[in-house]
Amino acid sequence: MNIHEYQGKNILRQYGVNVPNGHVAYSIDEAVEYAKRIGSEVTVVKAQIHAGGRGKAGGVKVAHNLDEVRAYAKEILGKVLVTPQTGPEGKEVKRLLIEEGCNIDKEYYLGLVLDRNLSKIVLMGSEEGGMEIEEVAAETPEKIFKEVIDPAIGLTGFQARRLAFNLNFPNKVINKVANLMLNLYQAFIDKDCMVAEINPLVTTKEGNVLALDAKMNFDGNALYRQKDVLELRDLDEEDRNEIEASKYDLSYIQLDGDIGCMVNGAGLAMATMDIIKYEGGNPANFLDVGGDATPEKVAEAFKIILSDPKVKGILVNVFGGIMKCDYIAQGIIAATKQFDLKIPLVVRLEGTNVDIGKKLLNESGLNITAADSMGDGAKKIVNMVKETVKQK
Repeated sequence: MNIHEYQGKNILRQYGVNVPNGHVAYSIDEAVEYAKRIGSEVTVVKAQIHAGGRGKAGGVKVAHNLDEVRAYAKEILGKVLVTPQTGPEGKEVKRLLIEEGCNIDKEYYLGLVLDRNLSKIVLMGSEEGGMEIEEVAAETPEKIFKEVIDPAIGLTGFQARRLAFNLNFPNKVINKVANLMLNLYQAFIDKDCMVAEINPLVTTKEGNVLALDAKMNFDGNALYRQKDVLELRDLDEEDRNEIEASKYDLSYIQLDGDIGCMVNGAGLAMATMDIIKYEGGNPANFLDVGGDATPEKVAEAFKIILSDPKVKGILVNVFGGIMKCDYIAQGIIAATKQFDLKIPLVVRLEGTNVDIGKKLLNESGLNITAADSMGDGAKKIVNMVKETVKQK
């Protein structure tokens, strides 16, 4: 789960990380009022969306008086920002962060992430702050320094100071930077983060160290014990179908293809998408109904798939272990009738009660195409969708 920059900064502030004084504003008048309260010579007006690259897209402006604050707030609020992380459709700006400016001396990058290869948290830093860290990693990887953290010990003081020295922070702020790293790590652990990123982390000409940005992403599996974090969720920033799927404990991610997929098990779902691509098709989604799907849950999964107007066909690929194939068949039949399905539907069932499941489908009288294997199912749905598109 992602949160906004201002929310991330509020969390970091609780852990002793220095951040600029700022307020979230939902209207132009609020933006001007908060800028007046802050009273700094320079005020930064920042779009709040769940995506990076806002500055390049025109979502970050520096104002030198209240008239400029008003003008920039009017310009940004309601604007659709298109960044490399939003996709071509962009995201509408519905809130702003009004923040005091600071006298920047130098910008750095700092981030914590779980390295799945090492099964450990890694603290990363670079002198190339303010840039996309992906570009730095690709073009000048030697400028990124890492500290691998032992989970039994946590981030140590010497690791934090070593990274600060490697990033060439001035000697007079080494201890401040090291303490900030330790505080950031504590926030990462306490809040069950997947990513905690400050870009840029800056030193000021007055000798301060500030987090000018904050990106925090949280482990969805741990939100049950992070009630305060869950309250920060902004549903306007999330895909409508993904929100609906989460209500029924369905794992759903929308893609840009035209073949809807309904599968049980994440590994099988990935393999299904791969084989659809191999056969020349494009999956429209990742959808894992889980191992305990009921006919009602299957019907809801169909509803979510069909709500995507790009979907021209559906492939159901189920291996019945805990979940029985006859249950899946009942759900498929109910959904096909309920939604008066007009697009091609290919079903591959295997596992517990597979014969009963296939019998139910065959005797349903519905336009359902059976597949003997995963490869056979992928080939059939790809060909049927291509034929449908050709006829139109």
